[in-house]
Amino acid sequence: MTLRVVLVHPQIPPNTGNIARTCAATGTQLHLVAPLGFELSDRYLKRAGLDYWPSVDLHYHQDTEAFITYYQRVGGRLLGFTVRGERNYLDHNYQEGDWLLFGSETDGLPASILELCQSTVFIPIDKTIVRSLNLSVSAAVALFEARRQLNY
Repeated sequence: MTLRVVLVHPQIPPNTGNIARTCAATGTQLHLVAPLGFELSDRYLKRAGLDYWPSVDLHYHQDTEAFITYYQRVGGRLLGFTVRGERNYLDHNYQEGDWLLFGSETDGLPASILELCQSTVFIPIDKTIVRSLNLSVSAAVALFEARRQLNY
């Protein structure tokens, strides 16, 4: 089993490219759930991922239903990262096979996806200054904490 990063309806190509680079560096699967706010051939997406794209274990899902069907076949726990999460990401006990889900930069995770999550997780920030962290920062912070706990 392995950890997986899932981006549900990402909108900004450089964020996805940066996350792809992080996934390549850690051997982590990256799942993209359409609709996306860009084409996979987008030059900004490719620039952010540099020449690491061939090393990304990329999985593309046509829509939410296709992703859910795939997830149910493979198994594991869905962990929804959201500013309204129930548990601090540092206090969560990660397991092999966890799916780390992140929503779009503008809307976060859809309610239909959050309902399927076994747990919702937040990364603490000072909300008097900013509403949320950048998507690529959030994915990296969460992934590296999960990897730390699993002694990767």
